[in-house]
This record gives sequence, structure tokens and C-alpha cells, in this order.
Amino acid sequence: MYTVFLLAAHGNGLQGLLETMSRTGLSCLFGSDLSQVAEAAESGHTNMDAVVLDVASFRPVECQDIVASCRNLKVPLLAVVPTEGLADYDPSMNPDEFIVNPMEQDELLARLKQAIFRVSGPTGGQLLKVGDLVIDLEKYDVMMAGRRVSLTYKEFQLLVMLASNPGRVYSRDVLLSQVWGYDYLGGTRTVDVHVRRLRSKIEDPDHSFIETIWNVGYRFRESR
Repeated sequence: MYTVFLLAAHGNGLQGLLETMSRTGLSCLFGSDLSQVAEAAESGHTNMDAVVLDVASFRPVECQDIVASCRNLKVPLLAVVPTEGLADYDPSMNPDEFIVNPMEQDELLARLKQAIFRVSGPTGGQLLKVGDLVIDLEKYDVMMAGRRVSLTYKEFQLLVMLASNPGRVYSRDVLLSQVWGYDYLGGTRTVDVHVRRLRSKIEDPDHSFIETIWNVGYRFRESR
């Protein structure tokens, strides 16, 4: 089950929140200061899956700062908004997910899973993860920074082959034979076209994965 950090002030219905999360089966840490979240996220000793923010415990500007900090830490955040505060809810806070309190246990778990999925992508044993890129080998899904990427089957095969062996240089001939088969008549230009399309879908100015080795082929960058 998930481990969450409940960021809330003492009082303010805190005990009810803790009891609801406990009944849901969540393992819960508690703190009232953003620095405690950063310490938990960066310590490596705590497997913290998400932050649950009690919006009623903080001023709006503080909530926005907390959301921004969790985004920088790449920690999913679920905002708990009290029913009486819905009219004043500021959508610019833009948490990964939010839920209205009082809440149902099943809804809490579902929204928590949604927040984690948006930030971390799918979870499971058949995954390749390289920074913000997540490749689900079982479901043929690719997520980039929480956004699902639509790939053709050949693009997916090409990506898996390169990402499975970062640093290894593949010639165009090897990629052609392994992904398309020895009897494919399209020529090595097919590889270049598919790499270009693949890059356009998974790369941006902040993310570069596939490196061209001139006159040879391609390799997937090793994580730094």
C-alpha cells in the first residue's frame, strides 16, 4: 500500500483525516511544515509515494508554494478541500489531483492513484524508467513527464531496443534487421525516419534521449 505525507496543521479536523487514511490502508507520515516534506523526499530512508495537503490548514499563497515545491521534488500531491471551502477554491493552485472532505475511502484511494499516475506514470515490474520517460513493456504504454505518448508498434520496438541498452551504439543495419527483419526491403533510411518521429514524440529542449553517431547509427544516452 502507499505511504503518504499528510501536510496539515494540528487541530482543524486533523484526527479525522488521519483516521480516514488509516482505514483506507495508507501508511501515513505527518508534518505541518514544507521542509519536512523535502527532508522525507530527499532522505532516501522513506518510501514516500505522495503528499496529501490539507488546504484548510494553510493560506492560499502557502498552498501554491507547497504545490510548486512538490512539483520541483517530483512528488505527487493530492489536495484535500473542505466542502465549505469549495466556493473559494482557486484552480490556479493546480495540484495533481484534489478531493472534497468529508470523503469516501474508495474515492480517496482512487484520486491518490490518479495523482501518482500523473507524476510517476504506471508502476509495476515490467517497466523501463529513464528520468521522466517511463516505458511499460507489458502494456505497450509510454509516459513522458506524466503525459501518455502515442507510438506506432515499430516506434515502440525501436525505443525499447535502444532504451534497454543505454550507451550501446546500434548501426542502422542492426536496427533494421532486429526491428523490421532481415527480409525488409525498405532500406536503412526507414530507421532514420522512425528515429526522427520517435524523437519528436519523446524529446523536447529539456529531454534528450537518442544520440546520433554519425556514419554509424544511434545510441540511447546513459543516465547521469
